[in-house]
This record gives sequence, structure tokens and C-alpha cells, in this order.
Amino acid sequence: MPGYEVSQEFTALLDRLRSAPLRADSTPIAELRANFEKLAAGFYDPPPVDFVPDNADGVDIEWAYAPTCDRSQVVLYLHGGGFSTGSIPAYRDFCARISHGTKTAVLSVGYRLAPEHRFPAAVEDSVTAYQWLLANGIEAHRIVIAGDSAGGGLTMSTLIALRDSGVSLPAAAVCISPKTDLALTGTSVQEKAYADPIVTPDGSYTHGVRYVGEGGDLCHPLASPLYADLHALPPVLIQVGTAEVLLDDSLRLARKLRDAGGVVDLDVWPEMIHIFPFFASRIPESKRALEYLNTYIKNSLHSRQTEYERTVPHE
Repeated sequence: MPGYEVSQEFTALLDRLRSAPLRADSTPIAELRANFEKLAAGFYDPPPVDFVPDNADGVDIEWAYAPTCDRSQVVLYLHGGGFSTGSIPAYRDFCARISHGTKTAVLSVGYRLAPEHRFPAAVEDSVTAYQWLLANGIEAHRIVIAGDSAGGGLTMSTLIALRDSGVSLPAAAVCISPKTDLALTGTSVQEKAYADPIVTPDGSYTHGVRYVGEGGDLCHPLASPLYADLHALPPVLIQVGTAEVLLDDSLRLARKLRDAGGVVDLDVWPEMIHIFPFFASRIPESKRALEYLNTYIKNSLHSRQTEYERTVPHE
């Protein structure tokens, strides 16, 4: 974009990430996981919240409660990490900021990771956590499902699985830099490889194979929701940067959702990299993106509540 300048903080982040790239295709899984946690720890400065561990029918979960948040409204958060890294602790700062910004409870899901637990384990766990919320009195129209990277793709897979099972769907969904095509057929995979210090084509492919297994179907619609039937889903916010290897995963997802009659807010940020809102504790652009995300969640919950009150009979 002519005249567009990124912040000094963002430039420093790029330098930091490029000096120690996360090589998912050649690094042992234990080291990858440790590196992810170390990266997240460098951006850990959460606002005051209460973190409360819990269990959803066998799935590890953790609540983030900001002061005065409405605990009858929930953001169900699915973390990133290529389905094989990432964790509840790594996303505490981000979930705390969502709870503060939306005044809702945030439920972070510790879904099972590959390669120990391959597809569809992550989908099963996220569906279980959502249905556990319903069983415990949280109404569907008071829930938003959100996630980044692999968790963004998992957000879409969860919506599809819930719809196909006839379960009431949430008010909306948020996908940050979603990984929606494990087969890596988007043109940005190669075109943006020079610009993205977090995702590489080889690393993304390796993560995908870890998830579905050798010989597994990288185009299975619940593993790669870009290939799924996307009709009758709730509104979706997609946030993505133009410097992402997975940019086309977002652009094509938005197009397919709209073609299926869906409502999409495609929020594209120039020069931004993979999962850039995650760095909101340090980076001005990330903070602004998170503010937009939080406003979207608040507006979605409000509009769905208003619609619910208008359409459901009351005694």
C-alpha cells in the first residue's frame, strides 16, 4: 500500500522472528513445542483476569474471567500451532485480552495434539467442549467460537461438524489467519514465502501430515474446511495479513462462504504476518486488530441476543 508504514515495534518483531525461525519441517516435535511456549512467554503481560482450570467431559479447558465479565456469554477459543504445538498456557495473554475487551468469559480448549492424537481428535475435542457449554446452560446464541491458524481452521471444522449433527450453532465465529487448506494449493504459499517468518511451505506441509497421518487425506473437509460444504453457517470474521503464506486460505474461504450465502467480514491488514493479533501486548497493529476483533464479538453477541428476544416467545 503506497505510503503505508509499519510500526518500529512490528519491524523489531520481524527481526526477532527471522533471527530464530520456527522450522516445523526439520525440528523435533518436543523442541518445536518448547520454542512455541518460549515465543508466547515473550508476549505475556495479561490484564487482570482469573484463570480457572476445568474439564469438559474429558477435554482440558481453562476459563479466563475478566473483572465484571458476563459469564453467561462465552468465547470458545481454539489455539493455533499447526495441530501439533500450542497450548492453553501459551494463549493466556491473548484470551485474557479477549475477555477484557469483550466483557465475556473466554474458554480456552486444550484439544489433543498430533502426532500422538491425529485427525479427527482435535475436531472431536472442540465439539465436545462446545456441547459441554450447552449442557451446562450456556445458550448457543451467547457463544462465539474463535481461533487462530490451525485453530482458525478448526473453528470452521467445528461449525461444520456441529451443523451436520443438528446442534444449535453459535452467534458467530472468528478466524485469525486460518489454516483451511492442508494441501497448500493457494498461490500465496509460494508467493509469500519470502515475507512470512512464522509459516513456511515445507513446515506447513509437515504439520498437515502430522495431523492427518502419512497417506491421510489432506483435503478431508473436516481437516481442510476449504473443501467442505459451507452453507448455513453463522457470520464469520476473518482476519489476515497480506504477508502471510496462508493468505489465500483466508481469501478463498471468504469467497466460498459468500458463495454459500454466508455473511463474512474479511479484515485484511497490509504487511502483517501470520497470527499478528496474537502479539497485541507489544505491537500497535496487533492491538488495533484485537480491538476490531473484540468489537466484532460484542456486536455479534448483542445482535444475536436482540434477534433471540424478538423471535422467541416469552411468558
